Amino acid sequence: MKRFFKRLFLKNWGLKLFSFLLALILWLTLITPEKVFSDKWLTIPLELHNIPPEMELMEKPPASVDVKIRASKSLINDITSANVHAVLNLEKASLDQEDYPLRNYMISIPSGAEVREIRQSQVSLKLERTREILLDVEANIIGELKKGLKVENVGIFPPQVLIKGPESKVKDNYIVRTSPIDISSLTETTELEADLILPNPDLRLASAQTKVRVRILIQEENPETKSGKKKTQKK
Repeated sequence: MKRFFKRLFLKNWGLKLFSFLLALILWLTLITPEKVFSDKWLTIPLELHNIPPEMELMEKPPASVDVKIRASKSLINDITSANVHAVLNLEKASLDQEDYPLRNYMISIPSGAEVREIRQSQVSLKLERTREILLDVEANIIGELKKGLKVENVGIFPPQVLIKGPESKVKDNYIVRTSPIDISSLTETTELEADLILPNPDLRLASAQTKVRVRILIQEENPETKSGKKKTQKK
């Protein structure tokens, strides 16, 4: 038996080695990069789609997830986090659900590649019901008029605006203020536009309206009041 194996491997060993090397060269030549596959890990962005309009995202999930991608050697180097991303569809989300599984089909990848593994099996997020409310608008007046003038009235149009946001962040006693309006240079009744400033960064306007018209009614002080003040001072 030993003699058999000895003859098998050592007899004409040079020719056998040459045949092996020739076969190896032919294999390497004929096997194209398209037929050789490779794996690599990527950190890719996680996108949230179709958040229900009556809900607010209160606690966001991680901005990225780690995935293992398999593709041919000719394609693998072209696959990066720029052309691969995960999509979590929240169309059927509920207020009670906080954990959402991640599946391979949720990963958008170039044709010819496949997802082998997702390191995070699920992500957590929190949704809250949206609330809308009409809030009063208050003009933020700064500065002082020149001597002899007074602000008789400040009108705001519209006097209220509709805002919306997470139910826990909307308070009934909130007031929407305008951007600061400096009246120190005004000498007569003036009407102008002012931006709206919301009382909480978690709130937003329910419409495209972002400004209000503010009418500042300016009048001269009553001359009788002036003379009365002077008489009082003399006494």
